[in-house]
Amino acid sequence: MARYSRRDFLRTGLAAGALASAGTLRLRAQPQTATDWVTLGKSDVKVTRLAFGTGSFSGKVQRDLGQAQFTKLVRYAHERGIRFFETAESYGGMHEMLGVALKGVPRDSYRLMSKVTTRPGVDPQAKIDELRKLANTEYFDIMLLHWQHTSTWPSDTAKWQDGIMEAQNKKAVVARGASVHGLPALRQVPEMKWLDVAMIRVNHKGTRMDAEDYDTEGLGNVPEVVTHVKQTRQQGTGIISMKLVGEGTFNREDRQKAMKFAFKNAGVDCVTVGYKNNAEIDEAIDNLNLALA
Repeated sequence: MARYSRRDFLRTGLAAGALASAGTLRLRAQPQTATDWVTLGKSDVKVTRLAFGTGSFSGKVQRDLGQAQFTKLVRYAHERGIRFFETAESYGGMHEMLGVALKGVPRDSYRLMSKVTTRPGVDPQAKIDELRKLANTEYFDIMLLHWQHTSTWPSDTAKWQDGIMEAQNKKAVVARGASVHGLPALRQVPEMKWLDVAMIRVNHKGTRMDAEDYDTEGLGNVPEVVTHVKQTRQQGTGIISMKLVGEGTFNREDRQKAMKFAFKNAGVDCVTVGYKNNAEIDEAIDNLNLALA
């Protein structure tokens, strides 16, 4: 039998301890940041945690910048690491403005989401093709059914659901989902298997959030909204938060609290914020980094 001295034992023990410590250091998780890429639920789509929204007051804030200033703002966001841009058919020309702003930017360097208004009598394929042309893109990474605000929306939008799935088969859309307004519509989301992604109003104060009336000026039901967000995530659906800063009504302290609430309490994957200048982009990144620390 081999004999070990006390010195051998100590030397071996110290070496093993050093290796264990090195392994611990290598495995330590890196800090999460606003511009990390995250996968939205069961979809194959990766987006940055912080998105650039173009729908502030239905796009008026962004349209009022004019194309040249809007383009500079989009490019600044891209340079800062925000690589997820979202718009909607109802935002009045924002597809075209975004298409111009992103012209020449490598398509694989960012993700693009659009939302269609589910009107009767409209061909979903023709509408999606129209929006692709306006946005100067071959495909949308995510296409949402916009502004679903009734309890019957899962059956009411069957034609549009089929249309988006057909677009997916044609590689014109990668992932599908819906944006919902009001508790009657939100309550349908956790069991809606068709969804890859859900866009839900979330903030800590309930401002512009979901209540029984989808269009109320009063406060929304924060605990119920958070419950449905968590139920939806358990089903493998990605969650994008909107109305994070109360449609522009929050001060900086509440903007910081809203970011922390969305990720730490509600557990969303991504948040979208509308901007009108570089300082707002810088602040949103700082606020989210602080919330994730």
